[in-house]
Amino acid sequence: MTEISETPPTSIGRRTVLIATGATAVTLAVAAAVPESPAPTSDTTAPVAAAAVCTLTKEMTEGPYYLDGQYVRADIHETKTGIPLKLTLTVVDDDTCAPLGNALVEIWHCDALGEYSGFVGDNGHTEPDNGTFLRGGVLTNSSGVANITTVYPGWYIGRCVHIHLKVHTNVTLTPDGSFTGGQELHTGQLFFDETITTKVAALSTYAANTVTRTTLAQDHIYDEGGAASGLLTLTALGSSTSAGYAGTLTVGVENS
Repeated sequence: MTEISETPPTSIGRRTVLIATGATAVTLAVAAAVPESPAPTSDTTAPVAAAAVCTLTKEMTEGPYYLDGQYVRADIHETKTGIPLKLTLTVVDDDTCAPLGNALVEIWHCDALGEYSGFVGDNGHTEPDNGTFLRGGVLTNSSGVANITTVYPGWYIGRCVHIHLKVHTNVTLTPDGSFTGGQELHTGQLFFDETITTKVAALSTYAANTVTRTTLAQDHIYDEGGAASGLLTLTALGSSTSAGYAGTLTVGVENS
């Protein structure tokens, strides 16, 4: 297979949400609960602390695998196998740190074999392709929180394990469960700790992907910036790797 090139973006707008650590740390209280519907999640999550240090989250390339008009839904895994991944993404205004409610947080990523829905075969595997698996998103609640359930991604030639992300505002939900219109505020990517990915890659579902895996350090998009570059904070959901992980990140967008 030919390597897919994802050209890095320009430096314009490549800033990030930074949460202070150490003695001056500000903790963001975010819930890991996953909603049962695509409606805005409940308001049990505390708002983003006003003293948090906020700038724009780094913009990353959209890549070649985006599809318009995907479902608004809290669980995007469909029938795909893999270990659970429960994402809690908090969207805030980069100028004020105020949570951004009713924003659509949309993600898409490849399956354990490195294949994207709508483009199956690009990573050398033959499997059913409905054009929708591992794609979709939800509206944030009034605390700016979006909870999405999926599976830990696999990898494909030339890229480390990652998830693509968009944030939209003022979208219109459609009768078929999708969305239309609105304004796109952010396009980025989410990344995974290499130590954890190494453990996940050893599981049978992921080991079936024989494509050489590009590590986080080798990736040409990730720039070693940690959370500043979209690196998720991962927490084990159980005592074994197969139990899966919860992933959290605060995403700052320019809402003006």
